[in-house]
Amino acid sequence: MSGTVVSINVSPDGGVPKYPVDRAMVEEVGVSGDYNWFRSNKKAGDADRAVSIFSIENILALQSEGHPIEVGSTGENLTVEGIPWATLKVGMRLQAGDALLELSEPCAPCSKIGKSFVGNRFSRIDHDEEEGWSRWVARVVEPGLVETGDWIRIVDA
Repeated sequence: MSGTVVSINVSPDGGVPKYPVDRAMVEEVGVSGDYNWFRSNKKAGDADRAVSIFSIENILALQSEGHPIEVGSTGENLTVEGIPWATLKVGMRLQAGDALLELSEPCAPCSKIGKSFVGNRFSRIDHDEEEGWSRWVARVVEPGLVETGDWIRIVDA
């Protein structure tokens, strides 16, 4: 199964929103040009949370519900299209451009993304409450360049 990388999003100062770039190196510690406290703090560093991924289909559906969500506003590094989101599972591998990623877990939402949701209801994309709607975090198995428009494929289910 395959889709497309719609947007690569970074925030050099951290936080949200993340802003689009045409291309970026995806390294073991995360997307080049993106600051993330959890990845950068040596005590809190977590390779399993190197890259955050979200579905443009979910973003558009949330917009149709009236939420002011935008690409990058929930902190995702890669916004993708065409991946069957509800079928994603821990351990699945995705090839995005030259980078190989392995899904670690659904990403629990936090209040920092509240402005993307009506009434600050960021739990709308909480995997435990709304399965199939969450962002995902992944570890980097093989670093590589990712460009907007690259294919993203499930390579190992």
